[in-house]
Amino acid sequence: MKYKIVIVPFPFDDLSGQKARPAVCLTDEILPYGHLVLAFITSKLSANPSATDFVISSQDADFALTGLKVSSTVRLHRLMTVSSKIITRELGELSKNQWTEMKTACENYLEFEML
Repeated sequence: MKYKIVIVPFPFDDLSGQKARPAVCLTDEILPYGHLVLAFITSKLSANPSATDFVISSQDADFALTGLKVSSTVRLHRLMTVSSKIITRELGELSKNQWTEMKTACENYLEFEML
């Protein structure tokens, strides 16, 4: 599932509810638990993105692979671990180039190397 962009119910910051949102899978399924680590995706683009924001631009040659409708931001600070059973659908996936760029941003933010 790593690289996949999926739709999952994502909790609000204050845990008052949830909304079906796109997220990118940062891991393959973690067995035997059936868990995945995901990062939240928003269609909001910031004029001053933070170090934890990774922009997926609709101008990117590989954008169509993502299944997203508009340029979007992966919020690398908005992570959650979920059961793979709550994925409602797959939208698409990151290209190898997009994954490499996002992985580097994530490693810089978390200060450790991802496999």
